[in-house]
Amino acid sequence: MKHIATMALMLTLGVASVYAHQKPVKMTFSGTAGASAIDLQYPGTHTGEDNFAGNGTLGRFTYRDVTAGENSPSPSSTCSGPSQVHFFRLAGAAVLRFEDGSLLRVTLTQGDDCIDFAAQQAHCTLSFQIVGGTGRFKDASGTLTLTETVVGVLANASHTPAFFLSTGEITATISGVAREEEDRDERD
Repeated sequence: MKHIATMALMLTLGVASVYAHQKPVKMTFSGTAGASAIDLQYPGTHTGEDNFAGNGTLGRFTYRDVTAGENSPSPSSTCSGPSQVHFFRLAGAAVLRFEDGSLLRVTLTQGDDCIDFAAQQAHCTLSFQIVGGTGRFKDASGTLTLTETVVGVLANASHTPAFFLSTGEITATISGVAREEEDRDERD
């Protein structure tokens, strides 16, 4: 009886350690950004979309987000140069898809865009809450931060940049990720 209790405890702790382990994540990406066909319909905002591909700690991935951002600039102590304007992103979500088919879902908690007209680029920082996913990310939780540099590629008829190239980095602290060996066992 004593051995059965010990085995049950070991099994419970073993399973818990798979899902409780926090993993630092670092990934790089590149891709495109622009207006979205999806309209989130937040008053006084426009809806944008990013589409990236990259690689890092969790393997190769694609990334797509849809966010609602302010139409008018906001004051900011970190984006206040003579040729800079600051915008908040108010709502949004993203999905990261990995080579094994697993999906990681995140929701926007904060977004800041600093557009520098003299440099003809923007620096953006988006913070997300990890809210689970599929496959090895079924029980995932944590935080994810995306930093990107955006440069205009194509302007509209009013000479306003409308299509952009983006490069950047994603860092995260994530827990609840099943180990790949266990995930393969579940698929087999």
